[in-house]
Amino acid sequence: MASVTRVADGDTVTVFHDGGSTRIRLEGIDTPELDQPFGTQAHAFTSSRVLGEEVTISVRDVDRYGRLVSRVYIDSIDLSVALVSAGLAWHYTRYSDDQLLTRAEVEARKKRTGIWSQEMPVPPWEFRRR
Repeated sequence: MASVTRVADGDTVTVFHDGGSTRIRLEGIDTPELDQPFGTQAHAFTSSRVLGEEVTISVRDVDRYGRLVSRVYIDSIDLSVALVSAGLAWHYTRYSDDQLLTRAEVEARKKRTGIWSQEMPVPPWEFRRR
């Protein structure tokens, strides 16, 4: 268990565990940047779910910035799946083939939820390249 002490954006949090702070990048997803449509909503969603809460971390990898790429669970809820289901994140298929995330995105797209309510949503990886 770790305590979430900071939410940088929708898919990056800092946790306090074993006497130190660690940055976590949510595995399998990419949320809009803060200055993109739905970026502040993704940040608010993540903050409302985990900030100040005890979470369970399942580390999958370490990214090039030294962040632990992890699934984060609050109670039994997978935060990555929750964000995609809410239409606040893309399933980042470049790095993930998780079928739960695939199904969650398909459903969010069908319902035109969040980012999928836009005519042509720009994925954050494309937005960052501009």
